[in-house]
Amino acid sequence: VQLVQSGGGLVQPGESLQLSCATSGFTLDHYAVAWFRQAPGGEREGVAHLSGSLGTTSYADSVKGRFTISRDNTHNTVYLRMDSLKPEDTAVYYCATGQEPIADVLVLWPQPYDHWGQGTQVTVSS
Repeated sequence: VQLVQSGGGLVQPGESLQLSCATSGFTLDHYAVAWFRQAPGGEREGVAHLSGSLGTTSYADSVKGRFTISRDNTHNTVYLRMDSLKPEDTAVYYCATGQEPIADVLVLWPQPYDHWGQGTQVTVSS
């Protein structure tokens, strides 16, 4: 299993950014994929989850309505589209995958996920 991230960078408040997570070694239909972020000195926070088997999504309240998780099965890639970015969205972002089923209350916790991308920095600043 391998997850390789791309995207990220420096943007101004209100702008958009898309992160990509290219996966290999497993089938997206059978695994959950999630995006996490970690700010300096902070804990790893789950922001978005996509169920591989059900196609359902979950979001942290802090990003709901602004972030969208999606997947492209043809290219085995998962995306995180981030709109209306705020300075508090600044963090290192990670994609992760875990075998399903995952209990609903745990989908945005890191424990169920056993493979992680390398992380990519997102900085929102004017």
